[in-house]
Amino acid sequence: MNVVIYARFSSHSQTEQSIEGQLKVCYEYAESNHYTVVGEYIDRAISGTTDNRAEFQRMISDSDRHTFEGVLVYQLDRFARNRYDSAINKAKLKKNGVRVLSAKENIADDASGILVEGVLESMAEYYSVELSQKIHRGMAINAEKCLSNGSNPGLGFKVDAERRFYVDEEEAAIVREIYERYASGETKAEIIRDLKRRRVKTSLGKEFSPNSLSRLLSNKRYIGVYLYKGKETPGGMPRILDDDLFYRVQSMMSKNKSAPARTHGEGEYLLTTKLFCGHCKEMMVGYGGTSKTGKQYHYYMCKNARRKKCGKKIVSKSYIEDRVVNECLKMLTEEKIASLPRKWLRSAPKARIT
Repeated sequence: MNVVIYARFSSHSQTEQSIEGQLKVCYEYAESNHYTVVGEYIDRAISGTTDNRAEFQRMISDSDRHTFEGVLVYQLDRFARNRYDSAINKAKLKKNGVRVLSAKENIADDASGILVEGVLESMAEYYSVELSQKIHRGMAINAEKCLSNGSNPGLGFKVDAERRFYVDEEEAAIVREIYERYASGETKAEIIRDLKRRRVKTSLGKEFSPNSLSRLLSNKRYIGVYLYKGKETPGGMPRILDDDLFYRVQSMMSKNKSAPARTHGEGEYLLTTKLFCGHCKEMMVGYGGTSKTGKQYHYYMCKNARRKKCGKKIVSKSYIEDRVVNECLKMLTEEKIASLPRKWLRSAPKARIT
């Protein structure tokens, strides 16, 4: 009889040795029973509680070709740990004349074998559910003690042998720098470009992206909050940032998120996130229009006025931007520039005046 071997291990805590051991026992069983092994299907680090396994599904599909009559597994729990999935997929194989064989479990090919197989499958599912409950119970206990549950701790943190979090000062300095730069007005794109230039990576060793930077800029762990399943435990983590800087950044991100893109049509709306309505204090946003002749006009409009909740009229983009720039230039005397802290000058956006 031609058979294929199906092998699987469940998690990254197991290794290739698990697969090698399964294959060794299966080949020995096949030889002793005069079976011919015509193929192998191997799934790595995938739970048997689901049949959404690439090699497993390929094996089920390949059974349509009628090139093998048996699927040999180390134990039935390698095939499935869910009785429903097991029954469905065994029915598919049976339709194609394929049986599931266990190398380690002595299951007779008669009525009693059906009973034994059912008991073994029930035990496998019970073990899987019980193991899951134990893991979640252990994680909940760790969370009560504010210990690591094995997930990525985030840039700036490390975990010791007792699962306690501690601050990595070198990485923490990068975290503080990122927060301070964003709080000073630098955009995420500018920060990311600089981090890439300096080859500064995330805690996962990848280049920063807008999403990963946003996650870092909103991570409450940096102000000492331990997080587990939505529950927050203040003081459960070592602190990297003070509350003032953290919440200042949250406020700026919220405003920037609600603001539209900085560019609409021609040019850049320089005052995006910086211009507010004198009537209702809501943010003024870029707004463009086109006349019947095709000429484009650019304005700033109060967000509430757009919703018809404020009577503020639109303001010409060129008028208000020129007015602000001119007023700023009046203030920037040599004497005042000399009095500004150097760090402000370093972080200030470079203006181009022609």
